[in-house]
Amino acid sequence: MKSTPWWRDAVIYQVYIRSFADGDGDGVGDIAGIRSRLPYLKALGVDAIWINPWYKSPQADHGYDVADYREIDPLFGTLAEAEQLIEEAHQHGLRVIPDIVPNHTSDQHAWFQAARKAGPGSPERGRYVFRPGRGLDGTEPPNNWVSVFGGPAWTRLPDGEWYLHLFAPQQPDLNWQHPEVHAEFESILRFWFSRGVDGFRIDVAHGLVKHPELPDLPPRQQPEDDGLRQHLAHPHWDRDEVHDIFRAWRKVADEFPGDRSFVAEAWAGTPERLAAYVRRDGLHTAFNFDFLMAHWDPKDLRAVIDNSLAMLGVVGAPATWVLSNHDVVRHPSRYGRRAARRWVVNETYRPEGPLDLELGTRRARAAALLMLALPGGAYVYQGEELGLPEVEDLPEAVLQDPVWERSGHTERGRDGCRVPIPWSGSTAPFGFSPEGASVKPWLPQPADWAEHSVEAQVGDETSMLELYRAALLLRREHRALGDGTLTWLEAPDGVLALGRDPGFVCVVNISAEAHPLPEHTSVLLSSGPVEGGLLAPDQAVWLAR
Repeated sequence: MKSTPWWRDAVIYQVYIRSFADGDGDGVGDIAGIRSRLPYLKALGVDAIWINPWYKSPQADHGYDVADYREIDPLFGTLAEAEQLIEEAHQHGLRVIPDIVPNHTSDQHAWFQAARKAGPGSPERGRYVFRPGRGLDGTEPPNNWVSVFGGPAWTRLPDGEWYLHLFAPQQPDLNWQHPEVHAEFESILRFWFSRGVDGFRIDVAHGLVKHPELPDLPPRQQPEDDGLRQHLAHPHWDRDEVHDIFRAWRKVADEFPGDRSFVAEAWAGTPERLAAYVRRDGLHTAFNFDFLMAHWDPKDLRAVIDNSLAMLGVVGAPATWVLSNHDVVRHPSRYGRRAARRWVVNETYRPEGPLDLELGTRRARAAALLMLALPGGAYVYQGEELGLPEVEDLPEAVLQDPVWERSGHTERGRDGCRVPIPWSGSTAPFGFSPEGASVKPWLPQPADWAEHSVEAQVGDETSMLELYRAALLLRREHRALGDGTLTWLEAPDGVLALGRDPGFVCVVNISAEAHPLPEHTSVLLSSGPVEGGLLAPDQAVWLAR
């Protein structure tokens, strides 16, 4: 019987609630939709679901602007429905991990509304980051920080003071030097833990603490197009003081039975910095964005894997591998471009060069087998098990990501990876909304998505869905997979081969030539046809030895 905590090697399915399943026919996914699809998730073979924010919110950033952390937004359902979902998920053997958004609230949150009314110097304003402006009349922002979504990171109120928002103006940053902020979030954690949630994904875990003097950024650090790692050198990212917060949160989680856990969204810049979040008295796991951002290149992938396992191993934490999420272009589209990957500061990917989706899908199938063969846990973003590509041709009129407006319409934002997923049928909404619904999905689905639907792929052994189902079943059953270690095996140039004991081998061919399979092995699962004992380019195989 398995004795390690579940979170060390869990496969967690990300539910972007707006786009997963619409239960009431209003064109937006909701809790009723999730509940209706729990049998699908159980059959898929995942261990838990991570649900993007479902709290009461004006939806300026699709739920990441929270007005009340203890209430469910009516768009998604009710608190009673959330409690029913938690109970039903547990009955299906699925754990539930909601998002928590501690860096900022909505500007409609009771605290911020009180701060606006109370005026400069008031205790109410102490919970946020308010400062007087610069210049003779205070009309200049307090410093030169720039919002992740574009434009200045400061907004001025009519009384003359400015407030900080590292994201949209509707998302004022909290002041984590204030004891009331600490106490409130520990209370929120207990509220949801007592209702049965199994953990939390922590949004912007690296951004909570700011340099107390709020210094200007040197010009070379301005977040233009210099890349994500330079963006992370700012004095409001990845400061050591954040770990005091998370040590306190770990103590809260440990008050409850059942191995409650946290996963950090922490853009920490290096594996060493990331490992600091998951020390034994800190958070349990953290997303491995280096793996997500790696080129489809054997040296790059191996280096990321080795560095991640080494640094996390020092602190005794498992790795968590991820290929896509709600903030980046879906990986079949990323892998379908031969041009160099180009990352920009709003955590999105800017496509370059022509798209070869057949190539990208072939690589995505291979990448899935690689990811699920690695030691530790993994995340599956809704629709990746269907092979969904990025929707890159959404009309400008339907774009809703605040990045689009804040960038002055120079960045299309993240809507292309958030299009509602297809379940069945030959025409939109492809089973996303109930039959007879009169409201269209909140983002339009491509007309050719019928071939990607769950209905179209179930039972088709060549489909992406059946590949994921088979891989997840094998991963659950094979003693070598999950938590543990790996050994790199000798392989030709351009090929990755790793072994896991007892008796498992994963080979990924990233070269331009077919290569023979290792001797004395038999095929367990492959991402494509294995003919004549040869593994074709951009394919992967699981072997027994």
